[in-house]
Amino acid sequence: MENPSQSSFDNSNVIAQLAEKVKEFPRGPGVYLMKDARGRVIYVGKAKNLRNRASHYFTRQAAEDRRTCDLVREIRDVDFLEAESEVDALLMEARLIKDIQPRFNVELKDDKTFPYLQIRVREPYPRVEFTRSPKRRGVRLYGPFTSASALRAAIQVLQRIFRFRTCSLDINPDEPKWRWYRPCILASIQQCTAPCNFRVSPEEYRRQIRQLRLVLEGKKQRLLAELEKEMRQASAALQFEKAARIRDEIRALNNLSLRGEADKDVQPEVFVMNPRKGVLGLKQVLKLDRLPRVIEGIDVAHLGGSEAVASLVVFIDGLPFKPGYRRYRLRSVEGIDDFASIREVVTRRYRRLRHEEQVFPEVLVIDGGKGQLNAARQAFEALGIEPPCLISLAKQHEEVFRLDAAEPLRLSRTSAALRLLQYVRDEAHRFAQHYHHLLMSKRLKLDSPAPRVGEAEPEPDPTPDQD
Repeated sequence: MENPSQSSFDNSNVIAQLAEKVKEFPRGPGVYLMKDARGRVIYVGKAKNLRNRASHYFTRQAAEDRRTCDLVREIRDVDFLEAESEVDALLMEARLIKDIQPRFNVELKDDKTFPYLQIRVREPYPRVEFTRSPKRRGVRLYGPFTSASALRAAIQVLQRIFRFRTCSLDINPDEPKWRWYRPCILASIQQCTAPCNFRVSPEEYRRQIRQLRLVLEGKKQRLLAELEKEMRQASAALQFEKAARIRDEIRALNNLSLRGEADKDVQPEVFVMNPRKGVLGLKQVLKLDRLPRVIEGIDVAHLGGSEAVASLVVFIDGLPFKPGYRRYRLRSVEGIDDFASIREVVTRRYRRLRHEEQVFPEVLVIDGGKGQLNAARQAFEALGIEPPCLISLAKQHEEVFRLDAAEPLRLSRTSAALRLLQYVRDEAHRFAQHYHHLLMSKRLKLDSPAPRVGEAEPEPDPTPDQD
């Protein structure tokens, strides 16, 4: 263990060196990662401007500030990951903190998730909901949103305009009893068209929902223009309270853009599936002789073409088996070459399984398309090993590529088999993407608490896979 006084003395030189290092950081959004002397990430932060924000930690003020002095004293290195926007940076920060559990991050370590706006499109009168536990089927999802309060405020504004329902009633237009139902106060103040009392037809109500979806999907400029005109008229008429209210509504609508994408920014702890149905469905669609009890998934990641890393995840009976997870720092690949990376990982993994006479999985899922699948096939051929059921899953159209079929398999989006394959693929992708920066050190071990359900375990000692 370091002597505290010695650590303080050494750290002053390190801080000066890191202050120079961050001058080369980009000026765009992203997350920065502070590391200690053992290469462990001890703090993750987001930034609108990476260079400016990270530089703050290597100043005299940060070293003396009681809120940051303990952190600064232990920093020995800093890295960054770029993001496309501030929203993406915020979502990336939250995911990394949940995965890594850095010692100096107090917030975002719990199981709390970002909220979604959910429309139950299969109901006769679709309801609109704020939720942190979205459904997979029968809904249209928007989010995740970065601010729960901003989303709630936006829903209130949208409800005043589009008059949709947010109640939990199961309204059946074929049941006459609803004609005598007493609507809530929202109908009285003209913020709901009261489908619970059949005051609006299912067709007219769905027209309201279609207009709402246009706004949520980015076509809201006309609505904003109308609100701005109304605000100016109220101001000119000295109706300042009304003008201020409309101004707040415009701000709430603009905040609808502060969200991620439901498909891209997946929160693994949010969505659940029935593993038994997934395994049974997979046996059927892949025409397997027996249930695929063991499934493995492989993905590769890189940071700007350097520090190439691959992940391997293991599922047993449709659920993650964390002790079986492995990560690889690639040896033979220069630059960005996903095909070569997959060949190396498959070679290393299954050469070892054969050498140790271990059981092969029934299914191996590669993240990617036909090219990635062929790369894996080439690795097995070079080893002289008959591969398990080898497939790849392409993210754009969720197509399943197989060795024995020229055309990809297109499964229903609600298929339990596809859901299981997505779970394996997304877990492999998450495990690679959210940890690849940690493997920039030669031998990295995370000093983190026991993982919760839905989180990746710290990597086991990589020695067994260093063949």
